[in-house]
Amino acid sequence: MSSEPASAPLRLTGRQWLICAIAALGFLFDTYELLMLPLIVRPALAELVGATPGSPEFSRWAALLFYVPAVCGGLFGMLGGYLTDWFGRRRVLVWSILLYAVSAFAAGFATSPEMLLVLRCTTFVGVCVEFVAGIAWLAELFPEPRLREKVLGITQAFASVGGLLVSLVYKFLASGLAAKLPAIAGGHQPWRYALISGLIPALPLILVRPWLPESPIWREKKAAGTLARPSFFELFTPRLRRATIVAAILSAVGFAFAFGAIQQGPSIVTGLEGVKDLPRPAQEGARANLQFVQEIGGLVGRILLAVLAIYIVSRRKLLGLFLLPAAVVLPVVFYLAPSHGPTFLSVGVFFGAMLVIGQFSYWGNYLPRVYPTHLRGTGESFAVNVGGRMIGTSAGAVTVLLITRVAGTNPTVSYAHAAALVALVAGVIGVIVWRWLPEPDPDERTA
Repeated sequence: MSSEPASAPLRLTGRQWLICAIAALGFLFDTYELLMLPLIVRPALAELVGATPGSPEFSRWAALLFYVPAVCGGLFGMLGGYLTDWFGRRRVLVWSILLYAVSAFAAGFATSPEMLLVLRCTTFVGVCVEFVAGIAWLAELFPEPRLREKVLGITQAFASVGGLLVSLVYKFLASGLAAKLPAIAGGHQPWRYALISGLIPALPLILVRPWLPESPIWREKKAAGTLARPSFFELFTPRLRRATIVAAILSAVGFAFAFGAIQQGPSIVTGLEGVKDLPRPAQEGARANLQFVQEIGGLVGRILLAVLAIYIVSRRKLLGLFLLPAAVVLPVVFYLAPSHGPTFLSVGVFFGAMLVIGQFSYWGNYLPRVYPTHLRGTGESFAVNVGGRMIGTSAGAVTVLLITRVAGTNPTVSYAHAAALVALVAGVIGVIVWRWLPEPDPDERTA
């Protein structure tokens, strides 16, 4: 249990509520954009390439769409973290949200897989930068430890609301709403309207931007000339090296669970008994339903993390409560899914998402406590963007490419077993590395 004295109730001013609302909106649409791909990749490639799951062409383009944007997001996200420390949290936060909103809107008008890939890359860049800037911004606007844990936990929980929202939006679009909207590229494909809806967060942001304050800690140090220049090399000095490396590996493990296994669920479920023979609209509904269940699980995991983070002092123990069970649950669920059907997969994905998505919120709480002000964005960016989004998300491409190399009676069985294998490898790495995660300074304050 926490030894810190009880703090005042969570009573925020109107401006602080505005700050939390903008951060929550940013986190919500981060996930909204990222989790859109598992829903749209199949119909988008069917229209743009004429490829179907299991074909070499589908595997190649799906792998590119899952991984290349992640690499771009990781590279430019790392630069964005550096710029967050150099130019300030608010400025980078605002422009990153505008970047991914406009890119998502334009992707809805893609006329080729290459165009879709490029715009998914710029969308991913905005998402990766926004997360780092948003976490650093909130951590410094709310420096009191217990209040900061609450604010970070609650606002990050909205990321899972984004997953729920994209599932609902796509379900409504696929069930007939898209047919009532203006034609795009000569048709009414739901995946196009889903992409266009990513413009939504830019609209309120344009209106409230003048009322968003800069981080007072960053601003004061910058004005006084005491803000040291950010440096990637400093992340690997003896004081920070262990935290930097271990956090990057464990972040990669969490993203590997998500992209290599959980996010493959919507594509796998359409090939399971009880779903594969349904009409196409019903199959799309099954995909959206599984995504919805996944995000309910993720939301429960984020809320659980937000509560536990206030009371559990050991950060390593807190992560272990999510990481260690996930290392067992996910390989078992995906290995058995083809023989146990869509209901089994849905239940397994719920608990798997609860354990994995909770880890994503964990890093938003842990990393600001490890790095000083002038390295906060840079350090967070390296762990989450390089470790998680660049390395970890490659698991999505690995799973797709393994489909033709893993034994199975049909492509769906091979697909599920490939996801199970990737989750197993990620889990073994996570269990081995987890014990080396350093605890933050117990006397730490965001400074």
